Amino acid sequence: MWAPGRNENRKHSSDQGGPISSETRINDRIRVPEVRLVGPAGEQVGIVRIEDALRLAQENDLDLVEVAPQARPPVCKLMDFGKFKYESAQKARESRRNQQLTVIKEQKLRPKIDQHDYETKKGHVSRFLAAGNKVKVTIMFRGREQSRPELGFRLLQKLADDVTELGFVESSPKQDGRNMIMVLAPHKNVKPKAKAEQAPEG
Repeated sequence: MWAPGRNENRKHSSDQGGPISSETRINDRIRVPEVRLVGPAGEQVGIVRIEDALRLAQENDLDLVEVAPQARPPVCKLMDFGKFKYESAQKARESRRNQQLTVIKEQKLRPKIDQHDYETKKGHVSRFLAAGNKVKVTIMFRGREQSRPELGFRLLQKLADDVTELGFVESSPKQDGRNMIMVLAPHKNVKPKAKAEQAPEG
């Protein structure tokens, strides 16, 4: 059996931190007669004796890491476990840093809105999208307007076209009782403005 060496020492120093469970077995903690071995570049080596797998790990200054313990035989991969855990932790931190709470703003319009009011509402929608927020746009029909749903549909289409550089239609216009609703979402490549002007809703 492989005696503790330099990568065995690295094993103990790299067991802290990172998204990998502390129960992950590596090197001489893997107590099975044989494993299905995967090389450091992801290549399939095949089923080998545990002694041979540990020897390959030692020769390449890598760790033997059990990645699928439920498999028969267990699947193990040759990798630098410390480096892998460090990079995984870095990615997890970066992901949390970039993750944003999805906020849905709302704008309400009338189907026969005048041009001035439309421009104002469009400005609000543009600022919401630029700030990285989704926008629920609601057309409110009253009285006889309910018999002209195409007015609301055309208005929503026009709004979507006018803000196409900032966002896209995530949910197409749908009739909901006396209202027609559409949801706009910001493009992923649009960086939210940290201090975007907070326009009044409604």
